[in-house]
Amino acid sequence: MQHSSAGRPMLNRRAVLGAGVAVGATVTIAAVAPGTAVASPGKAGPIRRGDLPKGVQGAVLLPGDPGYDAAVSPFNLNQIPRPGVVFAAAAAADVQAAVRLATGRRAPAGVLATGHQPSVPIGPDAVLVSTKAMRAVHIDPRRRTARVEAGALWDDVVSASLKHGLAPLTGSTGTVGVVGYTLGGGLSPTIGRKYGYAADHVRSIDLVSADGRLRTVTAQSDRELFFGLRGGKSNFGIVTSLEFDLFPVTTLYGGAIVFDGRDAGRLLHAYRRWVKTVPDAMSSSVALLRLPDLPQVPEPVRGKLVASLRISYTGRPDTGASLVRPLRAVATPLIDSVAEMPYAAFPAIHSDPTTPTPAFERTALLRELGADTVDALLAAAGPGSTVPLAAVEIRHLGGALARQPRHPNAVSHRDAAFTLFMAGVGGPEAAPAIRKATADVIRVMRPWSTGGMYINFMNVDDTSDRSVRSAYRPDVYRRLEALKRRVDPRNTFRLNHNIEPC
Repeated sequence: MQHSSAGRPMLNRRAVLGAGVAVGATVTIAAVAPGTAVASPGKAGPIRRGDLPKGVQGAVLLPGDPGYDAAVSPFNLNQIPRPGVVFAAAAAADVQAAVRLATGRRAPAGVLATGHQPSVPIGPDAVLVSTKAMRAVHIDPRRRTARVEAGALWDDVVSASLKHGLAPLTGSTGTVGVVGYTLGGGLSPTIGRKYGYAADHVRSIDLVSADGRLRTVTAQSDRELFFGLRGGKSNFGIVTSLEFDLFPVTTLYGGAIVFDGRDAGRLLHAYRRWVKTVPDAMSSSVALLRLPDLPQVPEPVRGKLVASLRISYTGRPDTGASLVRPLRAVATPLIDSVAEMPYAAFPAIHSDPTTPTPAFERTALLRELGADTVDALLAAAGPGSTVPLAAVEIRHLGGALARQPRHPNAVSHRDAAFTLFMAGVGGPEAAPAIRKATADVIRVMRPWSTGGMYINFMNVDDTSDRSVRSAYRPDVYRRLEALKRRVDPRNTFRLNHNIEPC
């Protein structure tokens, strides 16, 4: 068991889920890797060594080459890319070479940094760019900005920016890639309600487009492309670097308060009333977690269903404690780690797994969290249910997340009040049960759903045209279709949650 800086025990979900997947990870990789490597239709045969460009700074690897497996290894082990060639890029010029090879062959091109969010299979006709080696970070403390390369992780940015008393709009863990997270919106569970989406604070984007050009995109240089890149994911090119704003935050009042699952109803009903009263500086969520009965799991929660309240407040600790007091009082916590903490400790709030994990995930957006909403969720996934889901989370939106930025972008559904996110851990053998469980929960919650989804939480089961459209307002999607037709008319960048040229 870990302890917070205040001496309180902490739920270490890294150990919990890490232990849960370690048992089957080897089997899962062996079972999944061959089965997911299906080809998407291209215009040429297999990629041969003689087809490869010369003068690439990084490595260019074919299947079977030393380093190939490491270059294509993703975080989510339920979909292993098996491209015909992978460019382990060391510089933007390597990305250009990869894209030119793909377009010359009319082959699909994709990009992999950490591989947290699989979508469609990447097969032997594909050209894949791995940006794992491109992790440079430059902080400009005077302008309060960071410029990062395509493979940078949030841990890289946080360690560099906090030296100057600044913090970025991170995700829930430091091992997520900055670029993919930001291009999908970037919903920060630490300071998002106070400052908005990460995409709202992007200043410039260096991009290799389908014609192989390296261009710098800003609100002034190409307003429509700048709009679409921020929220449109990897549909319009491969980003080689980003510049974005940082914020004067060095500490949080944060952590997790974990209750027995039998108290989930008390917590969620108190929470639905509480979120109506909190300021924008308070970000929070509640997750129902099913924890395995393993020695690595802290004894108070081992083998139990628990309800974990996640807190991140950017104001004074005493004010934060006052705000959280009503929720602390709903029942006796099993673990309470909420206290003043350095911003660098932000991963401890969610304690997401940091080792590769086979998982299936689904999501929805909710317009409200009323008494009937909570009762329906508890009936579907709370005490008394037997759903094979490691996590079912309700995350509070609103605040700055609901407001349009100075330069509008493709991030949609800002009127949603909550995200619903579910994850089940397991490989192909577990897929049918997990998929049924997530579909059942989404069906039960449909009366309170907006009908939309948040693109960064979409996974392998949300890749249809209908699903991708649901991530955007209709007017936004029409703009993205038109943009795709202009910058990528052959749909080279289709190995994703794809927006086709209209």
